[in-house]
Amino acid sequence: MIEPLEPQARLDQIVKLIAKHMETEVCSLYVLRADGVLELYATEGLNPGSVHLAQLRLGEGLVGTIAATARPLNLSDAQNHPAFTYLPETGEEIYATFLGVPVLRAGRTLGVLVVQNKAAGRVYPEEESEAFETVAMVIAEMIAAGGLEGLSRPGVTLDLTRPVSFEGLPLCDGIGIGRVVLHEPRVIVSSLFNEDVDSEVSRLTEALAILRQSIESMLSRRDVADEGEHRAVLETYRKFAQDRGWVRRLEEAVRNGLTAEAAVEKVQSDMRARMMHLTDPYIRERLHDFDDLANRLLRQLIGQAGAGNAVSDAVVVARNMGAAELLDYHRGQIKGLVLEEGAATSHVVIVARALGIPVAGQVKGVVSMSENGDPIVVDGESGDVHLRPPPEVHELFADKLGFRAERQQRYRSLREVPAKTRDGAAIGLQMNAGLLVDLPQLDESGAEGIGLFRTELQFMVASTMPRASDQERLYRAVIDAAGEKPVTFRTLDVGGDKLLPYLAHGPEQNPALGYRAMRLALDRPGLLRTQLRALLKAATGRNVKIMFPMVTDLAEIDAARSLIDRELQHLERFGYTRPKELQLGAMLEVPSLLYQLDPLMGMLDFVSIGSNDLFQFFFAVDRGNANVATRYDDLSVPFLRALRDVALAGERHGVPVSLCGEMAGRPLSAMALIGLGFRSISMAPPSIGPVKAMLLELDAQKLRDEFAELLDDPNEAGSARGFLKDFAERHRIPY
Repeated sequence: MIEPLEPQARLDQIVKLIAKHMETEVCSLYVLRADGVLELYATEGLNPGSVHLAQLRLGEGLVGTIAATARPLNLSDAQNHPAFTYLPETGEEIYATFLGVPVLRAGRTLGVLVVQNKAAGRVYPEEESEAFETVAMVIAEMIAAGGLEGLSRPGVTLDLTRPVSFEGLPLCDGIGIGRVVLHEPRVIVSSLFNEDVDSEVSRLTEALAILRQSIESMLSRRDVADEGEHRAVLETYRKFAQDRGWVRRLEEAVRNGLTAEAAVEKVQSDMRARMMHLTDPYIRERLHDFDDLANRLLRQLIGQAGAGNAVSDAVVVARNMGAAELLDYHRGQIKGLVLEEGAATSHVVIVARALGIPVAGQVKGVVSMSENGDPIVVDGESGDVHLRPPPEVHELFADKLGFRAERQQRYRSLREVPAKTRDGAAIGLQMNAGLLVDLPQLDESGAEGIGLFRTELQFMVASTMPRASDQERLYRAVIDAAGEKPVTFRTLDVGGDKLLPYLAHGPEQNPALGYRAMRLALDRPGLLRTQLRALLKAATGRNVKIMFPMVTDLAEIDAARSLIDRELQHLERFGYTRPKELQLGAMLEVPSLLYQLDPLMGMLDFVSIGSNDLFQFFFAVDRGNANVATRYDDLSVPFLRALRDVALAGERHGVPVSLCGEMAGRPLSAMALIGLGFRSISMAPPSIGPVKAMLLELDAQKLRDEFAELLDDPNEAGSARGFLKDFAERHRIPY
């Protein structure tokens, strides 16, 4: 490897040495090109004239099968294997025994290394196969370093730099164009071969000991709860760090000649390759834990910290990440976020949406295929991700981004225009928020107030329970920033998919239907009373609206009211002034309330529909499950009838009814809500402009009259989406 040779001469020497030391007649190296073709780059034993001419497509023949599956093949009679393909130009028909291994780097297949023998019946032993994989890893580093560029025909590029497109789920609207910043930056192993096996084993043992000690330290910290998801993850890490099978594979790789860090890279790469072909989500998650542990061990060995390098046009690429980790990045530098996992309700996605960052989730394999600094495009509208895009794709999205910027400028020009329909109906457009970073958008978006302030985000981004004084400080800052505009604070909505690491949670088979929101809060009145006290103190002498999430039974409202009364009495006893006006409301998210609408309206000052959860429970569809999340339409007639019933109940009782779910932020579904009678909706700040542009062109009464005919038809049970689009197009309403 260190001899001063030209690239082709180096490859020829490598295959010659392998053939000699493994006592085989043939050794060949195939390299994967950007067009999905495996090209023969070097051979000892086959026809030398076939080098750079012999080709196999990905999945074709034994070599193509190894490349496609990233798994070795060890055969005693290769020609009778069903995948065998004969290439006449190579002259390989006389060879029977076959051992082929993928050339892997960071789980990506860059080529295939093969040895063959004439004698049938020979099986290469495991230690030879292991050593062969080690050599393949060395070749992978050579390919990744650009050592083979220019060996093939002009215009042919290797797979490492080819454009790749991924299909994911759109989680936050927008277009992001920039360069990859790996959230957990890949550790580049530059020192591959050891000179002293015993000293490298000692280095590995010492690094493992430090890794185990760091996990024990995290487990013993006071801010790690005795139970819960966070501790369970650390307990899993503890078990994996002690796993003898993993440690044995690491030590074997060192004894085969690698440095400690190269050994970790090799075992980790094998593991990543296996992950790509697993379907069991539980096993995949456990292997991801192993992968993360290997990264920690690598950083320990080479003395690197875990932080990634920030760039001015960063698109953060991660398997998954916490909301607090996203906030560690400078907002002005992040152009997009790409997650291999993630769902619309993931904590990090909620925060990204608040920050206006486009997000694509469920983008499988993107971490392994990416390198820091790679050009990348994220389409938050479709969920598509284009890694190392060709110039024409980059230009297409640059134009699209420019068009969106012009459109946003038009929306900004509407900021001071009253939100009234063409026939004079005033529509309250409010924004959803949850963090201090959201507050500047209150004025920028032209929102009339904060229709939903998610108080749980403060709890989710903290490593310990926020103190009462911290809560009060946040709520006062929100009320100050809003000025005369109304603010609706939703009390703590945790549990389900929003687990707090410091709050013990038992295992649940159906978390969304389980111990969450008001159910948890009423069982832990100290938690709810602390929050209510902070809210009431922050609102001294001013107006405040408090809303309770996921109410299922009217008795829960009575219980919550009694807690508020106790806190008001407590504050008066200690000389605090009551809020100038206190309004109490509830989130309508559970279908049972649809059959208690009249008594519900009689108990509250306002009602807000949480359409995300209501839709999920209405159709019994897990919105985080990609297999069913898009199966049902939130513009279906049965669901719209339910929403209309709530709006009509509010009209009967003179109780304001709003909606603050995802529906409110899409112009077409917002148009449907206005047609149902809603006069207040709350959404993410970037959605206010498009929704206002729609309603300014809308005749609300005409829509309501035509819409009623559709909804009143007892035989109609499909989607109203077609009707709404037709209405918008007939009346030239932008949607």
